[in-house]
Amino acid sequence: MQNLTIDTFKSKVFDFAENKEWKFAGDKPCIVDFYADCCGPCKMLAPVLAELSDKYAGKLDIYKINTEQEQELASLFGIQSVPTMLLIPVTGKPQIVQGALPKESLEQAIAQALGVK
Repeated sequence: MQNLTIDTFKSKVFDFAENKEWKFAGDKPCIVDFYADCCGPCKMLAPVLAELSDKYAGKLDIYKINTEQEQELASLFGIQSVPTMLLIPVTGKPQIVQGALPKESLEQAIAQALGVK
């Protein structure tokens, strides 16, 4: 898992300054977790995402964005509550998932939305 800033987000996920239409910059699907340090559900989700990051290493990237530090990114995607995750396939539009989902639900979403098994 890697924490993203606005600059690393542009290079690894989507350069919104250069592109008006969605154009994914990565080479494998990813999950972007928008979180806050003061958020209880975010703290419960973090170890699950760490485990999934290990399980899907090489097949899926998992990124984290601290909404308190990267407010511009949070507002760009209309993030109003945390945790909120973007599930981003290599082709197609991202899907937004809100809340601290259990591991099984996340694995199902990874398989269905991102095509990663």
